[in-house]
Amino acid sequence: MSESQDRTVAVPWDDDEDPVAAARQAAAGRKRRRPPRGPKRRYRSIFISDVHLGTKGCRADYLLDFMRHAESDYLYLVGDIVDGWKLKKSWYWAPDHNDVVRKVLKRASQGTQVIYIPGNHDEMLRDYVDHDLAGVKILQDTIHETADGRRYWVLHGDEFDGVVMHAKWLAFVGDHAYRVLIGMNTWVNYVRRKLGYSYWSLSAYLKHKTKKAVEFMSNFEESVASEAVKRSVDGVICGHIHHAERRQIQGIDYINDGDWVESCTVLVEHDDGRMEILFWADDIARREAAARSGDTAEALEAAE
Repeated sequence: MSESQDRTVAVPWDDDEDPVAAARQAAAGRKRRRPPRGPKRRYRSIFISDVHLGTKGCRADYLLDFMRHAESDYLYLVGDIVDGWKLKKSWYWAPDHNDVVRKVLKRASQGTQVIYIPGNHDEMLRDYVDHDLAGVKILQDTIHETADGRRYWVLHGDEFDGVVMHAKWLAFVGDHAYRVLIGMNTWVNYVRRKLGYSYWSLSAYLKHKTKKAVEFMSNFEESVASEAVKRSVDGVICGHIHHAERRQIQGIDYINDGDWVESCTVLVEHDDGRMEILFWADDIARREAAARSGDTAEALEAAE
């Protein structure tokens, strides 16, 4: 981990901002204030999926905070980075969504190997598989070899979702219901922030409490792992189901890097090949709590 520090002055989050004001400010080009700064981090690889740029539920602000703190040799965008389904219906594109795109392109221009594996929501980019767009390589899937020699199959995962593959109309209906739930999540977290609590996902909580949803996620994981066994790899890295998870399935190291709508999670590979899922909303909450206590050293330590 690099010990270099960013010299930008930390600006606290605006706790008095409400969702309606935030939307109006975004439309006017005004950005939310940033959380307090932590130390820079250096990883060998970063895996991000299910950002859903182009939707109001996208936590681009949290993703930008992560990108300000983390650098890597490899950056994998594991599908559903842009939500083409939603953009086809109605246009929404906040300023911080532009910032995410700019940061990705800047990293590609500075030598980071950026690999984009489209998902079902950004399936329009599958027409450009095996092409290089502004330094970003578009692939259907790929094999990532870690620093310690393990081989991971990297894919989005929608091809193992029977609803998406065989009943797309039902997937669109489910997507609409999901967005309603995400809208409720915005208001829940506004109230939580006013009460001094950290970010919490209502949609993730309900999903994990619903038997059918739990069964779907389990079946999805088993199906992906079974295919990974056939491909003779050590592990698999995917997204799609918005559920960060790492567990052994049929001898396969199954890792889902989560999303930036519900859980705000990212998978990183350390220089020695170790894989770790980071829950970035928790990282921000620790830094904000330390900043409120007035302890700068604690704020930096909390971000380690």
